[in-house]
Amino acid sequence: METRVFDFGLIVQFLPDLLSYLDVTLLVAGLSIVIGSLLGGLLAWANLSGSRVLRACSLAYVYVMRCTPSIVLLFIVFYGAPKLVFALFDYDMNAMHRAVFAVVTFTLLFGAYISAAVSAGLSPWQAFCHVMLGQAALIALPNFGNSTINLLKEASLAYTIGLIDLIGRGNLIIAQNYGAYGVEVYLSAMLIYWGLVLLIEQGFAWAEHRLDQGTGLRAASAPKTLGNELKGGNAIGTGS
Repeated sequence: METRVFDFGLIVQFLPDLLSYLDVTLLVAGLSIVIGSLLGGLLAWANLSGSRVLRACSLAYVYVMRCTPSIVLLFIVFYGAPKLVFALFDYDMNAMHRAVFAVVTFTLLFGAYISAAVSAGLSPWQAFCHVMLGQAALIALPNFGNSTINLLKEASLAYTIGLIDLIGRGNLIIAQNYGAYGVEVYLSAMLIYWGLVLLIEQGFAWAEHRLDQGTGLRAASAPKTLGNELKGGNAIGTGS
């Protein structure tokens, strides 16, 4: 049996095809970040409120999300939500675009990430003072950047429910070639993700620098975005 030789040229050749589906990946990640940030803000408010019930609910939600693998939550939403909605409201969700299920899943995850990033270690009074002084944004920004990077990578799991995004297209290319070119396709996808992470890292570093200049404060204890990634650390939500 003849062994196929690895072809470096194919890595570049596959880039345009994969990039043509990057908009789907960015749409899912972007919507999840925006809606998840709102959810995270509500959870953080509940966690910092004086109500024991709201605080307990917020902490329980974050704990469950942190302990649930992303792919398990994705399958629960994709397979379970349509059955629940149909039973309660007699509405069939199966006709919805698969991106909707991906956005719902990653919104739930990102909300937990942001809640933990914003509310960790702050009392209600401290949170109020920090927000008024602009310190909260400066302190939470590196964690927000880490969470954004983590979500972008987590969103690559959306192909498992049939969404044709960047990774989904890569799997189609491999299938169309009867399992060949897998290494080249995934290396090509890896280069795209590297570029995206670099852009996100530089963007948050610039924003952190501008906020630091505006407040006159240095978040010395705040983790740097890319540094945490290279060390294998997660801002919140993916590790204990």
